[in-house]
Parts: sequence; C-alpha cells; structure tokens
Amino acid sequence: MSFILFLSEAMVPLILFYIVGFGILSKRPVFDDFINGAKDGMKTVAGIMPTLIGLMTAVGVLRASGFLDFLGELLKNPASWLCLPAPVVPVILVRLVSNSAATGLVLDIFKEYGTDSYVGMLTSILMSCTETVFYCLSIYFGTVKIKKTRYTMGGALLATAAGVAASIILSRFLA
Repeated sequence: MSFILFLSEAMVPLILFYIVGFGILSKRPVFDDFINGAKDGMKTVAGIMPTLIGLMTAVGVLRASGFLDFLGELLKNPASWLCLPAPVVPVILVRLVSNSAATGLVLDIFKEYGTDSYVGMLTSILMSCTETVFYCLSIYFGTVKIKKTRYTMGGALLATAAGVAASIILSRFLA
C-alpha cells in the first residue's frame, strides 16, 4: 500500500520531468513550446466561454426558480416504475447539462437523506455512471465548429440511459 501511495505522489513530477527531459534531449525550445501551447489554450478558452456561461446561467435559473423540484414531482409516478425516487430525477436531468449543478443537487440529497440511504447510494452511483452529454457536445463540437453531430447525441443519451439503469441495479444490490 505504501508503494501505491508513493507512486501516486510521485507520478505528476515524474511525468513533468520526463516531458521536459525529452524536449531538452530532442533539442526543442521547451519553454517556447510551453508558451505557444498556453496561447493556444487561451484561444480555446475564449472560444468556448460564451457556451459555458450560457449553460451555467440556464441551469442556475432552472434551479433557483424551483422548476427542477416541480419537474421531479411531475415525473414522480413514471420514475417510480423505474425504481427512481423523485429527488433523483432532477439530478439525472441536470447531469446532462452541468456536473457542478448536479453536484449541488447531490449534496442537497445527502443532507436530506444521508449518504448511506438508498437515495444517497443511487445518486452517488448515478454521478459516476453518467456524463454531461449536452455540455460535452456543445464544448467539444463547438470548439471545432462541427454542426452535424450525426449519431453522437443518440449514442451519448443511450449510454446515459445505460448508466442510469446500471446505477439502479447496483444500488438495489448495495442498499
């Protein structure tokens, strides 16, 4: 166990030394390459910033207005057929758009139900089995200006549905 702890602490410095050492041995201008990469990164950040701000604002408005709680109550009966408690429904919907907003909802669930409850376990597993589909699609495809995503959204939503199903099944065994 101590070797794994040592390895986890030493991994980042080792990788950095390897990259810099390889660049020096290859006679590359390492610092200039770093500066150029940082400039390209800043251009990427500036390009995706409007999309990021729009997504975060929309999720914030939905959460503050109480619409997510309303939607959870509205979908309570159909969700119960799938063994989903009503508080988990907004987490599933928000998780498609924003991880940080979904994390806020998860923390609210933990405060109310506890982490070891069925709802807490389901929510924890759900967060690790699903992805922020619309966020990733808008950021990744928006950055490279791809307009037609073809089957990507369908595949990502299918993977999310599989993640929700897996979280329901796993939490049933663990609770």
